[in-house]
Amino acid sequence: MTGHLRDDNPYETRSEMFEAFKQSVSGFQDGNKLAMILVQFPPWFDCSVKNVNYIRYVKQQLEEFPIAIEFRNSTWYSEDRKAETIRFLKEQGFIHTVCDEPQAGVGSVPFVVEATHEKALVRIHGRNVYGWRNSGSTENWREVRFLYDYNEEELTDMANKIRNLEKLCKEVFVLFNNNSGHHAADNAKTLQKMLELEFDGLSPKQLDFFEGEF
Repeated sequence: MTGHLRDDNPYETRSEMFEAFKQSVSGFQDGNKLAMILVQFPPWFDCSVKNVNYIRYVKQQLEEFPIAIEFRNSTWYSEDRKAETIRFLKEQGFIHTVCDEPQAGVGSVPFVVEATHEKALVRIHGRNVYGWRNSGSTENWREVRFLYDYNEEELTDMANKIRNLEKLCKEVFVLFNNNSGHHAADNAKTLQKMLELEFDGLSPKQLDFFEGEF
């Protein structure tokens, strides 16, 4: 669906593939448990007429779902295209995905505090430039690609940016993806405290018989 396929495609047509996906998530939509569908494009998906048209096609195929678009190619945010990218996402009704990730050339994007929908998504991937550039080059690349532990200064800056983003929309969803070294949960808890967030009505926590609650 996003161009990441590395093996044979089990579907005869692209529309068949989208239909299978819609069936797999429709239950969440019906149960009001689906905030959005994340459509994350690969680093080679650059800003071009062909790719803009494909995004329109994705919209047609998934029109009943809220869709968040994540780019991994900096051409979408170049000086002469950034405003057009944001305008396009807004006109099409897409949720803009704001990313914090290693600044590693064209295969990465800057942190762009822009909202194009009443919802915004922030994905936090870490800042491991070496791991980001060498994705897939070794058998254990997944162990280093997202290996990063944000320090307090970085998280404070992140909190300020998220507060600014919050002024532009109704809801901000934040996902930590720096999971190669199990830093995501601790970083998320720290950011939650910085933003003074408290949540009610959460499901019971699972018990860990050896260390207490997870």
